[in-house]
Amino acid sequence: MIATIETNSKKYKIDLTKPLDISMPLRASKNNVNAWYIGEPSIEPVILDGMTASVAEGASINFNNIMFNPHAHGTHTECAGHITEKVHSINQNLKRFFFLAEVITVAPETYLEDNVISKKQLQFALGNKKRDALIVRTIPNTKEKLNSQYSNSNWPYFQQDAMAYLVKKGVKHLLIDLPSVDREKDGGELRCHNTFWNTKGKLRLDATITEFIYVDNKIVDGTFFLNLQIAPFENDASPSKPILYQIED
Repeated sequence: MIATIETNSKKYKIDLTKPLDISMPLRASKNNVNAWYIGEPSIEPVILDGMTASVAEGASINFNNIMFNPHAHGTHTECAGHITEKVHSINQNLKRFFFLAEVITVAPETYLEDNVISKKQLQFALGNKKRDALIVRTIPNTKEKLNSQYSNSNWPYFQQDAMAYLVKKGVKHLLIDLPSVDREKDGGELRCHNTFWNTKGKLRLDATITEFIYVDNKIVDGTFFLNLQIAPFENDASPSKPILYQIED
C-alpha cells in the first residue's frame, strides 16, 4: 500500500506494508533494558478472591497488571514536562505523528573521562539537510542494547553545543538509542534537556525526545518518514513505538 505525504511543498511516497520498527520490546525480565537504579518491569496476573486471572491456571481470560517506568524500561517519548514544575503531558502536546526524518550513525568521541556526541559530528552527518526528526544510532551497535543494564555505566551523552545546534537546525523530534541525552550523573543540571526544550525562553512544547530506541544495522543511514506513536498517557512520558518508512523512488 503506497501512501503519498506532502511536506514543504514536496511529495514523498512510502510503502505502508514495509514498516521498520525501531522500538525495544518491554519484557518482564531482568534482561529487559534498564536504567536509573530500579528493578525490572513486571507483568503478572491479577489475583482476586483467590482466583488467578490466567488461562494457564484455569481462568477464562488472561488479565495482567503491568508495572514499569517509561523512562527506565524501554522505548519512550517525553515532552518538556519531564523537567518542568508545571505539568505538561506528552499526550496533550504531541499532536502530529508523521515526520521527515534522518537516520545517522555516530561513534561517540572521548572527552575527558566520558564519551560524547559532539556538534562537529552532527554537523558532518547532517550538512545542509533540514529535518523534522533525527534518529541517532551509536556504535558499537549490537543486539546487546536490548538487554543492557545502564545504571552506573556513565553512558555516552550529547554535548550542550551539539544540542543547541540541533535546535537551531529546527529538529523537533530527537530519537536516540541511549537512556538519556544527558550525562548519567550531572548534579541535576540536565543541560541538553533544558537546551532542547528551551526552558529559559519560549518552551518548545511540541518538541519531543525519544530514548531507548534500537536501530538495526540493516537500516542504512539516510532519509525516512517517521511515524511516532505513543500510548495516550497523561504523563510527561509515554511508552512509544517509532516506525520508519523508506521513501520510494
